[in-house]
Amino acid sequence: MMAAANGCRSDTIGTVARRNWGENSIYFQHTGDCTDPSRHRHCPGRWRGVISAGFTPDGKRIRRYASAPTRAAVLDRLRQLQADLTAGSKPAPSNHTVRAAAEDWLACGLPGRSPKTIRKNKDVLEPILAAIGTTRLKELTSADVEGALAHMADSYSTAAVAMGHLALKRAIRRAQSRRYVTVNAAEFADTPKGLPGRPSKSLTLQQSAALLKASDGTRIGAYIAVSLGTGIRTEEARALQWEAVDFGDPHATPPRPAAITILRSVRAHRDTKTPRSRRALGMPAFAAQALHDLQHREHRTAGPVFATRDGGELDAANVRREFRAAIKAAGIPGTWSPRELRHTFVSLMSDSGVPVEEIARLAGHANSRTTELVYRHQLRPVLEKGAQALDQLFGPAA
Repeated sequence: MMAAANGCRSDTIGTVARRNWGENSIYFQHTGDCTDPSRHRHCPGRWRGVISAGFTPDGKRIRRYASAPTRAAVLDRLRQLQADLTAGSKPAPSNHTVRAAAEDWLACGLPGRSPKTIRKNKDVLEPILAAIGTTRLKELTSADVEGALAHMADSYSTAAVAMGHLALKRAIRRAQSRRYVTVNAAEFADTPKGLPGRPSKSLTLQQSAALLKASDGTRIGAYIAVSLGTGIRTEEARALQWEAVDFGDPHATPPRPAAITILRSVRAHRDTKTPRSRRALGMPAFAAQALHDLQHREHRTAGPVFATRDGGELDAANVRREFRAAIKAAGIPGTWSPRELRHTFVSLMSDSGVPVEEIARLAGHANSRTTELVYRHQLRPVLEKGAQALDQLFGPAA
């Protein structure tokens, strides 16, 4: 053993031989007088260890440190660091916690994503980090993750819990790519069910007619008419340009119907949600008339169709505020959101007997499975067709 300025040196890991220059070692760092030079059992201070993790490009040695109240605990941590090096894992800083990994992913692991997307991931990660954020990444277990998710599930919807779990897995996966950890504990945890979210609903035909009447002659009235008449997404409606509106020509040969062309949205890259979302949609007469009246009132033939007073695009808050005022004016009870106009479109198409495959094409879905899963409550005739056929076969007596 050899005295040093920062503490009493001890032997190397796993051997009592004198360590060579640069080898891993442990030592006791005093915070007071040494009363036990051989074992330091009652000395004030803490055991510390150091491991060599290679060299920097300029030849400087890279060291990682561990500390614990006992020598045995320091030895265990140094052996784990050595095992990680052997397995190809890069020793992370001792304070590299789950929260540090999550913050690194939010800051650098979502290139090109909109601030809204980053904020959404941060929000769903926060309840998880409140439970395990201070846990060292290398000490994290799947049981820790499941406990944090179970706690989150007590206050959040199933969708939010699933989103938070996915965000955590991706954050740790980024740490894996930097060789800070070899195992992603979140990958082995199950996602619990959370609280039931508010199910989407659709307006009835009578409510839809009342809403169109109450909002007639207003900017949000044209927005509602187009959304109800075409099933356009809210993100697509807010990005709709006058150049994409064709009022048609009934006198042409053959007659050209009124239509809108969906080529963009308000997403970060201005692109639509999927390639299938780029589509041309015919407009019913009431939607085309509403747009014609809007254009006549605002004297604009270029730029956003649904614009602010200075000609800029409406944001989501603008649309929600005006839509809820229109719902109140129409005397429709309950809480409604603009996206439920799209659900109403699907419901009205389904009530009219339009096949689900055609509804999927109009909605811009990749296939009808998405339509059936997301809008299953609105596809009433499609779902009831089998039961009605059997009732006809077996009769009322059955």
